[in-house]
Amino acid sequence: MSVRYTLNLKVFWPVVTGLCTALVCLYHALRSTEGARAEPPDGVDSGFPLLKVAILLLLGYILLRCRHTIRQRLLPGSSRPCGHANFSARSLQEPGLSILLESYYEHEVRLSPHVLGHSKAHVSRIVGELVQAGRARGSPGPITGGALALAFRGDFIQVGSAYEQHKIRRPDSFDVLVPLRFPPQVALEPRNLGTEPTLAPAFRSCFVCALKAPPSPSGTSTGQWHRDCKPFAEGFCVDVQGRRHLSATLVLRWFQAHLQRSLATVRYSLEGRCRVSLTPGGLEQPPTLHILPCRTDYGCCRLSMAVRLIPAVHLGDGVFLVAPPPPPSPNGALSELPGGLRAEALWGVNTARQEQKLLGWLQERAPPGACYLKCLQLLKALRDLGARGLDPTAATHWGRILSSYVLKTVLLAVLLKEGGPTHSWDEAHLSECLEKLVKFLRDCLLRRRDLFHCVLGPGGAAAEVGPLPKVLREAAPVDLLAPFDQHARELAAARLLSTWRRLPQLLRAYGGPRYLARCPLPRSQRNQGFPEDEP
Repeated sequence: MSVRYTLNLKVFWPVVTGLCTALVCLYHALRSTEGARAEPPDGVDSGFPLLKVAILLLLGYILLRCRHTIRQRLLPGSSRPCGHANFSARSLQEPGLSILLESYYEHEVRLSPHVLGHSKAHVSRIVGELVQAGRARGSPGPITGGALALAFRGDFIQVGSAYEQHKIRRPDSFDVLVPLRFPPQVALEPRNLGTEPTLAPAFRSCFVCALKAPPSPSGTSTGQWHRDCKPFAEGFCVDVQGRRHLSATLVLRWFQAHLQRSLATVRYSLEGRCRVSLTPGGLEQPPTLHILPCRTDYGCCRLSMAVRLIPAVHLGDGVFLVAPPPPPSPNGALSELPGGLRAEALWGVNTARQEQKLLGWLQERAPPGACYLKCLQLLKALRDLGARGLDPTAATHWGRILSSYVLKTVLLAVLLKEGGPTHSWDEAHLSECLEKLVKFLRDCLLRRRDLFHCVLGPGGAAAEVGPLPKVLREAAPVDLLAPFDQHARELAAARLLSTWRRLPQLLRAYGGPRYLARCPLPRSQRNQGFPEDEP
């Protein structure tokens, strides 16, 4: 994805003002040290240099602001949002919406590449030191050292929107997978639960991992292997259907304790750069590493960041099982697990590496100026605007249905259906492309289409850009919206369409320069974009 570096006035002018003020103060300080210089005569304004600098700064701000206004009103392929009533609805609404979207994107959505790059580098250094300390420290918990100890593998995998170029607003939250190293005497046999006929849809993407003896040329008997692995099985496994299965709950508990000990080892060496703390996530969330800027840190990107550290089991080819699994929907309670399954044994799957390859594969085929990642960022911003005015419970449910992963899957599904980004995804057609995604998502919510996971199952598109483990190729397809009942999906679709119809007013109210608010759309244009008979 090509990155455009534009001048950020919110940062530029405070920096320039501070530098000029420092120079003026230095100038007056140097003048005051010259004892031989006489006092200025009466009537002479000794504050003229400071006044002149302030006037120059004000003139520069006005010139740049006028330039920004002209650039916004003369965007290619767009016109001013105001127009005469005899123009068609299409020519009135879409150019105005394109200008509003561009302005909102620049002021409220787009991340500074400079700040994002610094944040990712800072997170990488801190997490790298923490993981290396955990690898060297050994294994506390049920097994303290030895050949059967669980340990960090020593590396970490950065995943999520910050590393796929579609994060929005602030680079203050990151996801990092921490792969675990298992004893050589222990092998895992993962199995997808999607083929369980009585299982609730919320758990169709979950996996269980049974323990098995690795292939050994020494001919060790099964009984001997069970006796040798008994300490590991008792410390990290539970019984499921008569077999020992790796427990996500027990592994997560060990992982949090090991991180706390590792953090105590590196805390002193990090004091000069930042302040770090670890918040355990309990049994439902992974732990979060909080990185706060140090008081003596005068860098340009002093941000407080939260890094979710997720324990991961490598299945091969860049696919990981993670603990804990995604939370179930309200209509998929853990008590509904059939056939002797236990919630402690459920693992989620993370296919971020395959999805990154898929995005890279699409980028190679995209024409110059394609705006599909920009549309994904604006679709996330549209979801956030739709959450305004909801009570906390409704906002949480809204965000769970329209999660960032669901929105990314919508984009991938639309692009793959079209055979990749075409010239219709040019930035000049930004509002039309965004409308295309909104309509596709509406159809998925109303069960007119299925929104399948882009990797799981034999029809997974990511299989075309890289190998997949056999257990994923044989997994059942997973509809990401199946866990939610019909009523919840209809309500989400109705609010999505309502937000889209009110989008120009929302963009004027919550973002962008204030001069755009002086040119509203005509009343006859405000409800166009979807038929009124749609929910």
